[in-house]
Parts: sequence; structure tokens; C-alpha cells
Amino acid sequence: ILQHWDVFKYVTEVFILVPALLGLKGNLEMTLASRLSTAANIGQMDTPKELWRMITGNMALIQVQATVVGFLASIAAVVFGWIPDGHFSLDHAVLLCASSVATAFIASLVLGMIMIGVIIGSRKMGINPDNVATPIAASLGDLITLALLSGISWGLYKELESKAYVNPLVCAFFIALLPIWIIVAKRNAATREVLYSGWEPVIIAMAISSVGGLILDRTVSDPNFAGMAVFTPVINGVGGNLVAVQASRISTYLHMSGMPGESPETAPRKCPSPCSTFFSSDVNSRSARVLFLLVVPGHLVFLYTISSMQGGHTTLTLIFIVFYMTAALLQVLILLYIADWMVHWMWGRDLDPDNFSIPYLTALGDLIGTGLLALSFHILWLIGDRDSDVGD
Repeated sequence: ILQHWDVFKYVTEVFILVPALLGLKGNLEMTLASRLSTAANIGQMDTPKELWRMITGNMALIQVQATVVGFLASIAAVVFGWIPDGHFSLDHAVLLCASSVATAFIASLVLGMIMIGVIIGSRKMGINPDNVATPIAASLGDLITLALLSGISWGLYKELESKAYVNPLVCAFFIALLPIWIIVAKRNAATREVLYSGWEPVIIAMAISSVGGLILDRTVSDPNFAGMAVFTPVINGVGGNLVAVQASRISTYLHMSGMPGESPETAPRKCPSPCSTFFSSDVNSRSARVLFLLVVPGHLVFLYTISSMQGGHTTLTLIFIVFYMTAALLQVLILLYIADWMVHWMWGRDLDPDNFSIPYLTALGDLIGTGLLALSFHILWLIGDRDSDVGD
């Protein structure tokens, strides 16, 4: 529905922001969920004082990261939009900046509070937060972020004609709040380290997601492939959810045996074989098999929902479903294998996987998912599976 709004038609760079900002919640909220889940599981949130310290420090930290990365994502969108066409509009650049920073800030605030509630509730009910917190962060993150981005960008686009000063003011307001969040995050020992060292994965992940956004922008802008828009958040969301659960579980498993750098005997020192990742008797291998088996039933539910709601512009033929499922299975297979290697590799390099692995994995999920989906649509077009309702 949103791809037909004026702001998406006339400022197509907003499409580039979609995977970058949807990925941002993976980079921030899912990392927050993984960090707090580990803290809860190893007893660092048992007293009210410890709990309050963890909450305030982590909330301030994700506001800093959201504002900075939202600003950088808008710059990436402007650059990626300008390179192919050679056309630059200052009004559109400021609109992208204001939309991106405001969306990132508000989404992080709302989702951060939800995450804290979910993790505290899970602990009280005796449920492992690793299994629930990251998927809830991912799914709610997609919905809230997309709604906020479209609503804010549409509102600011309307203001461009009569009140051009509104967009720069919105940018300035959120950037002016940065020093407050930095001071609060620095006061907490648990978040001070991430405030200094946690930028590299978040910024690199944003850049990777932006490349996925460029693929989405180029593909959806072609009327023949408009149907791709409805499936992109689904394939990226499912892949990101599943790999985040796996990364969070492996990280907690390693934390229970020591501190980063103290590799237990079970941690592979180099690339594991696919057999050890998926077919061994190890607890993490079993969870990888379960998560992989969730892909087909999960996507079938989503495809049926999209079809019954008459969403998008693609007829769900058998050949389309086969290509779509192949892309989804391949995406999750690659991500689960990379997660097994990456989490153990980071642990062996004295890096906390809770802070570093999930941003890379969800961004790779966005890039691989969008790339495979675009490839599937192009192959389907070439072999003659062309829709009569495209562009209706």
C-alpha cells in the first residue's frame, strides 16, 4: 500500500531507508534483547537496583545509537539515490534526514520499553528470554518502524511546500538531545564499553542493509516488479528473527561457561563444517535444525495471509511459491551457518557476541533476502511467469 503514496513515488530514496531502518531495530533492539536476556540468565538483574541500572543505561545507549545511525542511514540513502541518477535535491535530502532520525529515535524508545517488559515478564514466568525477546523485538520492530517511517515521511513531505523550515528543525531537535543520552550511558559500567566500542557493527550493518535498500529501490521502481514490495519485509523479518534467536542462544551458552576470550572446548576455532552446525548432537545444532524447519510453515502462513488480504501485486502461482521458498530456505541456511561461525569467532577474539554478532547477521539477512528475492522475480519474469495484475 505504502509504495503508492506520493512520498514514496516522488522521493524514491525512502525505499533505500526501509531495509536500513528495519535493520536498525535488529541492530539495536535485538542486540538490547540479547544483552538483557544474557544479563537476566546469569543473575545480573535480580535486585531492583541492578535492574534499574541496566534499564537506564541500555535505554540511553540505544537512543544514542539510533540517532547517530538514523542520521548516517539518511546520508547513505541520499548518496545511493544520487549516484545512479546524478540528481540531487537539498529539500529531499533534509526530508530523508528528518524522517530517518525521528523514526529511529521514536521506534527505539517504544521498542526498548517493550523489550524490557518482555524480559522481566519472561523471567517471572520462568521462560528463557532468549527464545522470546529477540523475535518479538524483530516482528514488532518491523511493524512499528515501517508505520513510523511512512507516517513521518508523509507528514514532512506535506510540510515541504508551505513550511520548509519544519524538516531542519526536526533534525536539529533530535540531534540536540544526544549529549543527554551520552552522559546517562557513560555513567553505567555495563553500557560504557558498548558506547565506545559498539559502533563498528551497527554502522557496517547499516551500510550492508542500505545496499539491500538500493536493490529494493531499483527493483520496485520497475512496474514489472512492483509485487516485490510486499514480500521483502516478510523474507527479511523471518530470516532475521530466526538467526537472532540462534545467535542469542549460542551467546548465552558461551556466557554460562566463562567470559569472552575463554573459549570452552566445544567452541570451534575456525569455520565449522555444515555437518557440525546442523547435524551434530550439540544443543545449538538441535536448535539450528528446529529453526530451519520453521521456515516453510512460517512462510506458508505469511503467503496465505498476504493472498487472503489481497496484498501486493503478485499472483501466488505454484512456480512462484517454489522460487520464493527456495530463496527463503537458502537465506536461513546461510545465516544459521554464518551465526555458528561468527558467534564462536567473536567469543574467541574477546568480543561479546551479544553486542557484535546480531547487527551483522540481521544486515546480512536483509541483503541476502532482498538479493535472492529480486533474483527470483527476475528469473520468474524471464521464464514467463508474468502477472496480469501487476500495477493494478
